[in-house]
Amino acid sequence: QVQLVESGGGLVQPGGSLRLSCTASGFTLDGSYAVAWFRQAPGKEREGVSCISNYDGIGRYLDSVKGRFTISSDNAKSTVYLQMNSLKPEDTAVYYCAATSDWISGSYCLDDHYNLWGQGTQVTVSS
Repeated sequence: QVQLVESGGGLVQPGGSLRLSCTASGFTLDGSYAVAWFRQAPGKEREGVSCISNYDGIGRYLDSVKGRFTISSDNAKSTVYLQMNSLKPEDTAVYYCAATSDWISGSYCLDDHYNLWGQGTQVTVSS
């Protein structure tokens, strides 16, 4: 069964850190896939937070998380990570990982072009 499974969410105080993981099963998640992390807060639309284009392998970020979040991948483990530092209450949301084997350039990899999605993991930033 082809699926993505996220883990690593939880409750953290403002200024704290979390690392989210997204592991693929049923297929090898390698550099031939574009991958991304999205989030959706209550009452808000889903937004792309970070992505890696399969054109150039470079990470891109939503402006509000630049300098705080880092996306990375481990092809040997078919896993993508999102390291989140200096967390703020406004980062509270359900975080989803997504992937596609379609070619997605860096200019578009934060947009919803993905056909594989995980179930989501809750991140809550609160004191």
